[in-house]
Amino acid sequence: MTDDTATATFTTRAPATGERIAEHPVDGPGRVGGAVARAREAQRSWAALPAARRRAHLLRWKREIAAELETVARAISEETGKPAGDAALEVVLTLEHLAWAARNAERVLRRRKVGTGVFTVHQRATLAHRPLGVIGVIGPWNYPLYTPMGSVAYALAAGNAVVLKPSELTPGTGLLMSRLFDAAVPAHAGLLTVVTGPGSTGDALARSGVDKLAFTGSPGTARKVMAVCAETLTPFLAECGGKDAVIVTADADLDAAAGAIVWGAFSNAGQTCAGVERVYAVREIHAALCERVAERAGRLRPGAGAEAAYGPMTLPGQVDVVERHVAGALEAGARAVAGGPESVRAPFIAPVVLTGVPEDAAAMTEETFGPVVAVNAVSGVDEAVERANASRYALGAAVFCGSGRSGAAIAARLRAGAVSVNSVLGFAAVPALPFGGSADSGFGRVHGEEGLRAFTSAQSMTVQRFAPLIALTSFEVPAAARERAVRLARALHRRR
Repeated sequence: MTDDTATATFTTRAPATGERIAEHPVDGPGRVGGAVARAREAQRSWAALPAARRRAHLLRWKREIAAELETVARAISEETGKPAGDAALEVVLTLEHLAWAARNAERVLRRRKVGTGVFTVHQRATLAHRPLGVIGVIGPWNYPLYTPMGSVAYALAAGNAVVLKPSELTPGTGLLMSRLFDAAVPAHAGLLTVVTGPGSTGDALARSGVDKLAFTGSPGTARKVMAVCAETLTPFLAECGGKDAVIVTADADLDAAAGAIVWGAFSNAGQTCAGVERVYAVREIHAALCERVAERAGRLRPGAGAEAAYGPMTLPGQVDVVERHVAGALEAGARAVAGGPESVRAPFIAPVVLTGVPEDAAAMTEETFGPVVAVNAVSGVDEAVERANASRYALGAAVFCGSGRSGAAIAARLRAGAVSVNSVLGFAAVPALPFGGSADSGFGRVHGEEGLRAFTSAQSMTVQRFAPLIALTSFEVPAAARERAVRLARALHRRR
């Protein structure tokens, strides 16, 4: 293990102004390895606690975060540039998930009895989910609290320790979470450890011997991290963004749909993995929907002040992506019904609403991750479903329909991992629902029961209650007895 005590540092800056926020160390393999070793030591006593004690500790941490809500929201707002109200909402959603994970871990993971078959009636069978050990988490910058805590909170509730590598744009938020945990649960200080730095720190975490790595980021980076994990068969969970579609039917409430689309597309400056990027509206209501979306989008103003609808682009390089997508769509024949190339004024981008965008344009196939939405017309629901499913991403989606039942039937045809009917991102606020996607959106699930089990290993156990009539797992069983057992099994299975 290399000694990197004299490590380099990096500076975080406010996205809107470029002003210096703080200086942080670039943790190399030595420091990362040390953090994992300390976390492993802390995990032993944590895993040995009764589940009720872990629950109490995590709920104490939740209360500490709630008491410091303004401080936490300020840290998020400072590092990402998002308005204070948006940052506070992120904290509130995080508290909901932390509370659910703490209160439900024992019920979901405790050892439970399972049924046995005719030939194993002499056995008592049980199944339990045991903590893995130390979980590495590589978090994103767009939701620096809510997104990584989808892994952190559930991993801790399952009995693990966590080493978190926040984005190099938002390390302060992660460090604050660790300090608040240590303050709330001093007997287990160090159970949640934070390492800071760029991609090289994430690479060191992937090579550090953690028992699982949870990653949020781009598909390209996920492939590189996954390749590192493959060298040691380290389990890997990936959430890699989306190109989420909304379907609007002819009988939908267009005002409600337009309001939801605008919020889903432009909140957090469009920097939301499950945000709205594509809309497919049936032709008879397409023009009316475009008019409503454009009117609402036109009222939004980005900025750094308290009155701003959303803030700057947190990642400077993303401005070029947005500019390329908008320009490419217009050159290919699309039309801007709100905003346009002039909307891109780094670090702020005003809302852009496009229509008639070719399906092979980058604005329809690549993740834009900015305040841009395309509203295209389709002949009917079947075409809308086909186009929505044609993406190489499969994370979230939404359906707006006059009937909730009909909307649910359409939603069931979508390839997305999570779908909202007559709302957008409704699933994000329901802790019991798992979240994740497939294809270029990654694999594995956080949140809910699946999110708790994701950070455990299943242990199956049988305990023999009495001697079987025929011991089929013994060389001493007469051949005739074994043959009778086979005939009996065959007869039973032919009848059932």
